[in-house]
Amino acid sequence: MIHKTAIIDSKALIGNNVKIGPYSIVGPNVEIGDDTIIHAHVNIIGNTKIGKKNEIYPFCSIGTPPQDLKYRGEKNSLIIGDNNKLREYVNINPGTEQGGGITRIGKNNLFMVYCHVAHDCMIDDNIVLANNVQVGGHVSINKNAIVGGSCAIHQFSRIGEFAMIGGMTGVLSDVIPYGLSLGNRNYLTGLNLIGLRRSGISNQDIKKIQSAYDIIFCDDTFRKNIENLGHELKENKHINNIIKFINSDKKRPISVPMNNK
Repeated sequence: MIHKTAIIDSKALIGNNVKIGPYSIVGPNVEIGDDTIIHAHVNIIGNTKIGKKNEIYPFCSIGTPPQDLKYRGEKNSLIIGDNNKLREYVNINPGTEQGGGITRIGKNNLFMVYCHVAHDCMIDDNIVLANNVQVGGHVSINKNAIVGGSCAIHQFSRIGEFAMIGGMTGVLSDVIPYGLSLGNRNYLTGLNLIGLRRSGISNQDIKKIQSAYDIIFCDDTFRKNIENLGHELKENKHINNIIKFINSDKKRPISVPMNNK
């Protein structure tokens, strides 16, 4: 059902069983997948592709130009996967030439009220951004991460899978997979143990991850400390995720425990 007051460009591609509420606007280069619900007063423009079974709440602004002074109108796009919920006033921008031109949102995500996702971000699956989370440009957030309310994530930051960021945290340094990070300028406080248990990771594996964490972050030479991990720990797939995350971008600062700063 498309409300009679909605403005849908004739070139837009609208899937089956899509509902579009009053006064919503859909631009010419927009594609909306089957069974998606667009509530009232939603604005979707740009080269935006939205998957199936999404729900977009009132006053969201999707696909508007990047808030980047370097942007000069070059071709860009925004790709959103399936089964996402974008609550009121969520704003998501497409990419820029410097970041490959694409902002990509995965599936099964919840973006709560007033969240902003800037240009060139890569947001994976099963992620929760609580109210008023502000995500800067070129940020990557990996699967199953949770970001607490009113967090500000600095551009180019990386947040690993199953990480949890405490509310009102300023994220300037990358957060390892399974890490728990908070603070005015974020630091590690340990592992996201609740998230690990909820995800079905065994207690045996959790103990191994904890042991590896204690070794790696025993002091401020955490990259060198990786060498001190035994073979059994290094071969564990979860610990291997942490090691790969740390070593994949050695130019980026890594969030460490406060006593290691």
